[in-house]
Amino acid sequence: MKFITYQTPSQATPQFGFLKHDRVINIAQAAQWIKDEHHDDQFLNLPSSLKASLENWNHHFELIQKLDELISDEDMDAYSISESEITYLPPIPDPPAFRDFYAFEQHVKSARALRGLDMDPNWYRLPIFYFSNPNACFGHGADIPYPNNSSQLDFELEFAVIIGNGGANIKSEGADQVISGYTILNDWSARDLQMEEMQLNLGPAKGKDFASSFGPYMVTPDELEDAWGDDDRLHLNMTCKVNGKEISKGNTNDLYHSFGDMIERASMNTKLLPGEYIGSGTVGTGCILELRPENTGGWIKKGDVVTLEVDRLGILENTIV
Repeated sequence: MKFITYQTPSQATPQFGFLKHDRVINIAQAAQWIKDEHHDDQFLNLPSSLKASLENWNHHFELIQKLDELISDEDMDAYSISESEITYLPPIPDPPAFRDFYAFEQHVKSARALRGLDMDPNWYRLPIFYFSNPNACFGHGADIPYPNNSSQLDFELEFAVIIGNGGANIKSEGADQVISGYTILNDWSARDLQMEEMQLNLGPAKGKDFASSFGPYMVTPDELEDAWGDDDRLHLNMTCKVNGKEISKGNTNDLYHSFGDMIERASMNTKLLPGEYIGSGTVGTGCILELRPENTGGWIKKGDVVTLEVDRLGILENTIV
């Protein structure tokens, strides 16, 4: 299923639903319709947000699947809205935390080479991450404010998982029990601010914490079962276009550290909470830093439209203002 957190023209309060054909099913409204029409109230206690649903995700997901089986195309107008009419929010607008890893080898090699560094052999045994700002999350279609005191704005082509159920000291082989879904991630970066602070062996912080984009959906793992290869890797094409021109492409199967290994590392000695984002890091060639601004028409500018697309996960597009 594809879950959406959204607003409507008539209601600014965030809504929670899932995509069916080109309609967004409002779960609360559908639950009420089923009670009224079928005298079945088992869905009325479903949480009103995706984040709250993730707290007992196995139970809630099963209920939502049952709800989906009971609705019909003929009645859909009573509890749905056209996808073209909504304003997308991030799947989780207010995550408890956002950890972004550094898990694509090509990107790491390129980024280190630009700083005059060889690959550290420890990178191959140790999935590493930084904490980004959970209070600066943007959805598909949102305007991204250009960061102050920077002239080197960059995109980062990534994908992420969203934690369901939660837990501590999770082993890699059991991580699928806490992966509720996948989404596209653009980890916006102010490269000049980032390089300035990282020279002091700390960061990134101000180079990253002004904006991160997620969406448009949380796509549940069952939707991607046939995208796994014999190599136990997820095979999804990833692209980035700037103002309609493709400048970056990669594939999720280039991930060196699996999300299982990332989750094992992230949950060591601490508890991952439902609704947290775990980012993959940038796919190889998935940013201007790697491609170099002289080869891409420069850094991202005000007015630019940046479009990330990942097979099966959708399109995440934002305009810089």
